[in-house]
Amino acid sequence: MSITVLENYLPPDALASLQEWFGNHRIHIRITRSRTSKLGDYRKMPDGSHQISVNSNLQPHLFFFVLTHELAHLVAFDRYAGRITAHGPEWKKIFSDMLISSIRVYPEDLQPIILRFSRSPKASFTASPELVKYFHIEDVKDETCYLDDLALNDRFTYRKKIYVIEQKRNKNYICVQLESGKKYIFKPLARVEKIS
Repeated sequence: MSITVLENYLPPDALASLQEWFGNHRIHIRITRSRTSKLGDYRKMPDGSHQISVNSNLQPHLFFFVLTHELAHLVAFDRYAGRITAHGPEWKKIFSDMLISSIRVYPEDLQPIILRFSRSPKASFTASPELVKYFHIEDVKDETCYLDDLALNDRFTYRKKIYVIEQKRNKNYICVQLESGKKYIFKPLARVEKIS
């Protein structure tokens, strides 16, 4: 696939960064259908070329972010001749540098979030509640919200049961299921429906 075909999926001004990163590498880009298990993938092929896949349904800035993540694997693999772990310190440094060098591609309101993420990149952007919230496409009919958006003592329903937020511990929430009185740990990005 030609790098210019990617323009249909990318935000404006992204091609300059990609051309620099692609360099002389032989890269096969696959635009795939939506996959729930992953947003993108990198593989070193037996013939020495590289294969990167990215889900076709991603918003342009998320598409570019995922493509950058996968290209960081390629660069790290090439630089260290494959003697590194997939999401180890070498990959983190390369991914961080790539995010910072391409920061102008992202909208102004997203740039600070990307910069914070770049300080210590994780294997998945879902490890960053800020990124997950930014890229979440709200369903107009969806009346749920993130648990993190609620306050202590707020009531909410989750899987047809009613809970109340008792306390926040580290990044998670301790919630009491009202019917049984049992306590459960919830992640901040759990989708729940607030009871007014």
